[in-house]
Amino acid sequence: MHTPASYGRAFAIGIALNLVYVAGEAVWGVRSHALSLLADAGHNLSDVLALGAAWLAEILSRRSPTANFTYGLRRSSILAALGNAVALLVVTGGIMWEAVLRLIHPHPVAGVAVMVVAGIGIVVNGLTALLFASGGKKDLNLRGAFVHMASDAVMALAVVAGGGLILLTGWLRIDPVICLVVSLSIILATWSLLRDSLDMALDRVPRGIDPAAVDAFLRTLPGVCDLHDLHIWPISTTETALTVHLVRGAGEQGHAPDGLLNRAAAELQARFGIVHPTLQIETLTDANQCILAEAHSV
Repeated sequence: MHTPASYGRAFAIGIALNLVYVAGEAVWGVRSHALSLLADAGHNLSDVLALGAAWLAEILSRRSPTANFTYGLRRSSILAALGNAVALLVVTGGIMWEAVLRLIHPHPVAGVAVMVVAGIGIVVNGLTALLFASGGKKDLNLRGAFVHMASDAVMALAVVAGGGLILLTGWLRIDPVICLVVSLSIILATWSLLRDSLDMALDRVPRGIDPAAVDAFLRTLPGVCDLHDLHIWPISTTETALTVHLVRGAGEQGHAPDGLLNRAAAELQARFGIVHPTLQIETLTDANQCILAEAHSV
């Protein structure tokens, strides 16, 4: 089974950078008595936990199959992506609630110190997001890590911009207004991650694969006159499986011709990215008696 490239080093670097940042932010918050910095340190600690969960899922997804887990633990990467999306939406919802309260009751915003710390956060979160930018295009688990860190970088940028505008204008409501705008953009960016990870958890055909095109290709295989019980589903955030019953014509032998199964598997991977196909060959008699021949059977 195909094994995707490891991002263990990227996770290690990202977690280390964020742990150093969290420690520095907490120390600075205690020494300057800035409650907002301590609260943000707690939020950034949740980022470390999110990265750790994504890294653990990547490690688990590489474990070999066992008698009880016949696909290994590859689905853990889907669960991590789903958890990352839910956590990001929950945290963003909490930030928006706080922003609404500050619109109603404006609070003085801490001075330049908060802007400096947020500026460091832009660098730390931005660099961490870049570590997963390329992998996030093909792996939903890595995309979850990227979106999480990129969102925090944008939020830190909003803190710096809001603090600067408040220093210039003295209008305290600038900070929550910017926060709400950025939070809405984060929700929009996270929604597709939530949708895709939930689809994968429910075994939806992965986006980018057209079931009708797969069906049409399988019907072009030599000697195949019909097919049924076609299923296509993700077994991880990077791997797709397929099962199908292929029906041989009346004038064909019951067994597949030499090389047919290997050819079909190679074509399915090359054309559709399906790396784990299982093909069952049936005669017309077998197909007529197959309990899975009905279109809506599972």
